[in-house]
Amino acid sequence: MKKTMMTMAIAGALTLGATQVAPMQTEAVGNGPGYGGNETINTSILTSHSEMAAFLRKQEAKQKDMQLEVIGQSMKGRDLFLVKYMKNPDNPTILFLTQQHGNEALTTEGALDFIKSLGTGKMKGVTDNVNILIVPRLNPDGAAGDVNFSLDDYVASGDHHLTRYNANGVDLNRDHVTRIQPETKALHDNVLSAYDIDYMIDLHHQGPNSEVDGELVSGSILYPTTPNVSDDVLAGSKQLGAVVYDAISKKGWGHIGKYPGGSAETISRNGIAVEYGISTILFEMRGMADHEYPSYVLGQKSNGYLIKQTVTTLESTTRAIADGSIHSKDTSFWDDLPTQTSRQSEE
Repeated sequence: MKKTMMTMAIAGALTLGATQVAPMQTEAVGNGPGYGGNETINTSILTSHSEMAAFLRKQEAKQKDMQLEVIGQSMKGRDLFLVKYMKNPDNPTILFLTQQHGNEALTTEGALDFIKSLGTGKMKGVTDNVNILIVPRLNPDGAAGDVNFSLDDYVASGDHHLTRYNANGVDLNRDHVTRIQPETKALHDNVLSAYDIDYMIDLHHQGPNSEVDGELVSGSILYPTTPNVSDDVLAGSKQLGAVVYDAISKKGWGHIGKYPGGSAETISRNGIAVEYGISTILFEMRGMADHEYPSYVLGQKSNGYLIKQTVTTLESTTRAIADGSIHSKDTSFWDDLPTQTSRQSEE
């Protein structure tokens, strides 16, 4: 394994293929509107799995550096996709993983925007010096609400709900040791074991009520916290987090805290770092797209900035690895980064 290693809120629903931003009142991003039962949560604005598949195939046809691979199928038979930019196997490689939890959807929307940007002049030349792997949705059944348990209590309107769990009711981000579920097995067998990966960012969403210094966070980050992680992998993880922190914090709409995560190696951030020697970061964006607990759901007027936060994260880390600047990142900020707390009791 190679190891060289607000205040304006952007609002509106970003849809695949065209970024649309609807105006809203200017305010700090962390204080953007929660759901609170005051609006309709419309999941039709999110990219369906068939729409995503069509988009990925279209981008593969347009982008000479992009390859699309099917790495397996979900429990309900949906294709699991891997997007690859691999011009030189000797280049450092980063993996972006989204939607292990089906109701954590906006990071996938951001990943699709990022893929589109890789085919434009904006990112010209970056793939000459870094290999990029993207799993844009590991849990398509949960994202489609096509599961073997009831979602009647979920918040979103209509029949299309999104749930944390896969079709079997299993949390995929607790299946990285036994790998019983087809989704996690495909990830490990056909991505993590098949490619020489140096870095991984695992993108999630959390509840909307976490705060740092009295201000609601736009997201929170964490490196591997298992005691079994090697020193060099931990150092690389902290550098990766420093890139993310610096890129988001310099935006007027970003406010980052430290995530209070555990040390279990069934969690990807920990288990993957130990088993494969990959430097990993968890990024938890604010709010969820659907849930049985209304307090976990964020109003959709906040979608735009969260998608933008994802794109910023993917672009900044890709560039830092490509130009080598990641190796000179100051990681001392971790010593002072406050661990987020909950502003109010979440159910």
